[in-house]
Amino acid sequence: MKMITAIIKPFKLDDVREALSEIGVQGITVTEVKGFGRQKGHTELYRGAEYVVDFLPKIKLEVGLDDGLLDQAIEAISKAANTGKIGDGKIFVSDILQAVRIRTGESGPEAL
Repeated sequence: MKMITAIIKPFKLDDVREALSEIGVQGITVTEVKGFGRQKGHTELYRGAEYVVDFLPKIKLEVGLDDGLLDQAIEAISKAANTGKIGDGKIFVSDILQAVRIRTGESGPEAL
């Protein structure tokens, strides 16, 4: 079992959700976050004053899935979230040691 954590641009959320649904991913967790990568934020002009926006709004997706869907899910997220511009995001993959569905007590891949 793997956990995919993806940081994407907010307006790409629906595209990514649809792409994951098409390959059979059943559940995702979405969190609104702020951060920056290589671009280190940007400057904006407000009422004539320039100021630096260090943390940009992003969406953090978390998806727990079976090892067999991993490559498809990474490809689906990459294609759906890609704009070709800086700040498109990142995908991180980590191992899930244990998963338990609280309602039924199922564990392992069945709990996902």
